[in-house]
Amino acid sequence: MSEFRLAFPACVIAGKHRLTAEDISLLRKHTFPEGIRTAHDVVAMLALNNSCPEKCPEWNAFFVEQLAGFIVNHTYPQGSLDEINVTWLMRMVATDGVVNSAIELELVLHAMEISANVPDELRAFALDQLRLALVENIGGYTLSRAIDRKGITRQDIDYVMRVLRSVSDAGVIKAPPLTWSVLMQIAEETLPVGNHPRWADILSALQLVDYAEPPRRSRWLRIVDDSFGNETAVA
Repeated sequence: MSEFRLAFPACVIAGKHRLTAEDISLLRKHTFPEGIRTAHDVVAMLALNNSCPEKCPEWNAFFVEQLAGFIVNHTYPQGSLDEINVTWLMRMVATDGVVNSAIELELVLHAMEISANVPDELRAFALDQLRLALVENIGGYTLSRAIDRKGITRQDIDYVMRVLRSVSDAGVIKAPPLTWSVLMQIAEETLPVGNHPRWADILSALQLVDYAEPPRRSRWLRIVDDSFGNETAVA
């Protein structure tokens, strides 16, 4: 297996202490002139994110929008998420089920928001980051949580509803089995007196549903290759 190496100017930027807006302009022009289009591009973005301790505010939007756009719009099924690219995404941003950073959690959330379909597995995964913050005080959501306490806060309510947006309609939250299970675990880990009042409203609005998931067709992530009008596969 060949060793991964960043090309210029990404290799120089990765060695800096602070990633600036000017660096992003260089990356757009030279490293990703057509945006993020390959799994190699994704690895390069992750390497840059992990290499520079300090980053300008513009980096978060660039990182999240570019990677979410690639996963949703440039892998199959285009415009949507399925079991294959969701598994790949979770493996990319998490270690043992725990999202590594706040920006990588934002990537997950944005991918969910722009996708026409969100598999139950990814929704449950996102909700579980709240459970991990409450119970073990670890993970990307913990890093962005303003108030460190066991109860459900207003910020937590906003987070949960952001995750559940696609299954919420007319006051009813139609929760598939995995989503339902994580929400019940969160409820068990908190005391009603310590929770924001809207948490009880969310629980009362839940309706367990059993969506039929489409069969998994391949173990490969299929990437759209616009330059050749075909597709490539990535493990």
